[in-house]
Amino acid sequence: MVSFRIVRMIKLGIKSLILHKLRSALTVLGIIFGVSSVIAMLSIGEGASWEAQKMIRILGSSNIIIKSVKPPDNKNASTGRTFVVEYGLTYDDAKRIASTIPSVKAVVPMRNIRQDMRYRHRLAEGQVIGTVPWYPDISNFRVSRGRFLTFTDMHKSANVCVLGAGIAKKLFAYEDPLGKEIKIGSDYYRVVGIMQNRGGTNARGGSNITVDEYNFNVYIPLTTARRRFGELIVRRQSGSFNMERIQLHQINVRVASPELVPATAKVIQNLLERFHKKKDFKLIIPLELLRQAEQTKRIFNVVLGSIAAISLLVGGIGIMNIMLASVTERTREIGIRRALGAKKKDIVTQFLVETVVLSAGGGLLGVVFGVTIPFLVSHFAKMKTIITPWSLILAFSISAAIGIIFGLYPARKAANMDPIEALRHE
Repeated sequence: MVSFRIVRMIKLGIKSLILHKLRSALTVLGIIFGVSSVIAMLSIGEGASWEAQKMIRILGSSNIIIKSVKPPDNKNASTGRTFVVEYGLTYDDAKRIASTIPSVKAVVPMRNIRQDMRYRHRLAEGQVIGTVPWYPDISNFRVSRGRFLTFTDMHKSANVCVLGAGIAKKLFAYEDPLGKEIKIGSDYYRVVGIMQNRGGTNARGGSNITVDEYNFNVYIPLTTARRRFGELIVRRQSGSFNMERIQLHQINVRVASPELVPATAKVIQNLLERFHKKKDFKLIIPLELLRQAEQTKRIFNVVLGSIAAISLLVGGIGIMNIMLASVTERTREIGIRRALGAKKKDIVTQFLVETVVLSAGGGLLGVVFGVTIPFLVSHFAKMKTIITPWSLILAFSISAAIGIIFGLYPARKAANMDPIEALRHE
């Protein structure tokens, strides 16, 4: 009997809404836009956060990255003469870190040289990385084909190279790069391996290196880089030559466990400061960057969710406004129902059913639009979006709750009408 009454109330509420199709549709639009905006904005925020965290994880949560930095107070008079500025990390720094800090498990020294690469008539710009054979072990970066650099390559200062996936595709197109030679500077290097593709995102991590730039790196033995390119970098500025001497551009350090990273970073900082009179280096700790990114993600989601929830609130106010108008229009109908024996709870139920149908129906349509919008953003804007189940549940639950909260007052107002006065209403 109770279930029959509920079904009858639902049918009556839906029938009443159908009688005013346009008004009901316009009311539902507020809920649709509110729900879809909550889902879309949270998915865009989630995608942006995922990109940033992915880049930081690539750097390694157990790693510490040390970079050479030109001292800001290094000023030279513009005399037109050639001068050499010496700064940055050294080979001795790498040896000290590896030999004096027990928590350090591996040290990877690196030299970076910007160069043009050629293969036949094809030209590509990339970065030559002079490094050591154990570089893949601490970089979470693997060879997809061929091999990486070996200790024999290091010992012989061999002219061999391993290509990033992007530069391999640009130089060789559909040819097989393995065994072929590319020209870097004035020398030829034999391709012995190709690195994995790290994707095509432009998200930046704490190292200020994009994933695309990783794909356009070319790896050669550190001894070869030192012999072929030397340690001097010549820069032309306003008709004068500035020369910089840098032994190492970067040192990657692998720590035994993530828990030891903060303490090890402090020890490395103190060790380097003893041998560097100027602040010509900086430490990047991916673990700290990851924690900051996660905190930023939470704040970002709260802000985006709050902004989108305002539109849901506006939709709820619209529902209340329409239902109050409906109560005024149907005053005589309410009086007749009360005179025929309808109880207050029946009137409350009828109007609550109408508001819940509006909000729940709008919520369902909003979920559909909210799931569609991120796909469109990913397709046309080439942005990463991630739709999480909790965002769908949250948005729909809020829309349903709004229907009950904002429909309760009009329903109670209708139920509390004096039947005699309602019957007199014109």
